[in-house]
Amino acid sequence: MFNAAVHAEALRTSRSYGFDVSVPPVDWRGLVTRRQEFIGRLNKVYLNNLNSSKVDVLSGYGKLIGSRTVSVNNEVITAPHIVLAVGGTPTAAPFPGAEHTINSDQFFDIKELPSKVAIVGAGYIAVELAGFLKELGAKTEMFIRGEKVLRHFDQLVRDTITSEYERSGIIVHRNSRIESVSRHNTLTVKTSTNTFEGFDHVIVAIGRRPLTDGIGLEESGVTLNDRRAIVVDKWQNTTAEGVYAVGDATSNGWELTPVAIAAGRRLADRLFGNTPNASIDYCDIATVVFSHPPVATVGLTEEEAIQQFGAQNIKVYHSTFVDIFYGIVPSEQKQKTHIKLVCAGENEKVVGIHLVGRNVDEIIQGFAVAMRMGATKSDLDACVAIHPTAAEELVTLPEWGKINGKPVLPRSAL
Repeated sequence: MFNAAVHAEALRTSRSYGFDVSVPPVDWRGLVTRRQEFIGRLNKVYLNNLNSSKVDVLSGYGKLIGSRTVSVNNEVITAPHIVLAVGGTPTAAPFPGAEHTINSDQFFDIKELPSKVAIVGAGYIAVELAGFLKELGAKTEMFIRGEKVLRHFDQLVRDTITSEYERSGIIVHRNSRIESVSRHNTLTVKTSTNTFEGFDHVIVAIGRRPLTDGIGLEESGVTLNDRRAIVVDKWQNTTAEGVYAVGDATSNGWELTPVAIAAGRRLADRLFGNTPNASIDYCDIATVVFSHPPVATVGLTEEEAIQQFGAQNIKVYHSTFVDIFYGIVPSEQKQKTHIKLVCAGENEKVVGIHLVGRNVDEIIQGFAVAMRMGATKSDLDACVAIHPTAAEELVTLPEWGKINGKPVLPRSAL
């Protein structure tokens, strides 16, 4: 859906590049059909991979029923190692009229592009939904409890995405508490201060909860925390001997598919690969929000860096510019790219990178590798820029080649 919205954006800017094209309404039904067909092909690929690896697949409802024992469709299976990877599900709407709403999973069942849609929530799922629905032609309104979206991200991200969404035409209702949703032909949203009418759909995206109820975890000695997430240590061990857990249903705090995959790989290395110390490093994991424009981030926010190292030991570098892609498009279509580099200590080690703008979702991966390897601001400065690109701004941030006004040679020249 993000890519569909990217195509819609490209159609609008293509006129400035000499292409006399109209922007027709999106064929929502066709798009949904092709998306589901693609997902179906992926499912078959994964199933074929399991079969070719001689993995037995049992489809059914699984439940722990004791030490190293699982029941699936009344079939009892024992094994020395059991891995829980049950994932999560959208948090239910907590207000009257919830039956008139849909959640972020049910969004994929929508058969027609909404004329007008309400998004309840301010996290990355809500932001992504609002972004591509607006770009594809739906009148979009967001209802958020605070002043800004993406409250767990750096202030640059919070400020930029909130303002960019409003600039794009998304109506953001700040400090809004939903009191009820009712249906009278269309849907009406009532908040503590006002009433808003005429919505085709109200999509609730206020978080996700672990799918840990009713599968025998606590009865089998697996401890859950206050969120009902499975408590694990750095090795993915639960509190039950021989039972491990990875993914969104665990207490590690990361609800990202690549994190679950990496944790599973390291667990397999430890259990079966003769690598007893293998474990995933949860520090400095890069992540992307597929908003419009997208967000990419890795490491500490400025606020977290100040708390960890002290304000006097932090230096922050900024850059804001218009990507050359928008150089010849009308001013109302120009989109700025924002960069923040958070550095700590006398040698200005990079401890946080925060980007908003075109293609930052592709830029962040390489810089995340550099940061994990201990890159300093001087190391970035020593890298010759690729011009003209947005990524070059990360290696040309002023003051270039200096720390506190004094020239610094790259480590390779020392």
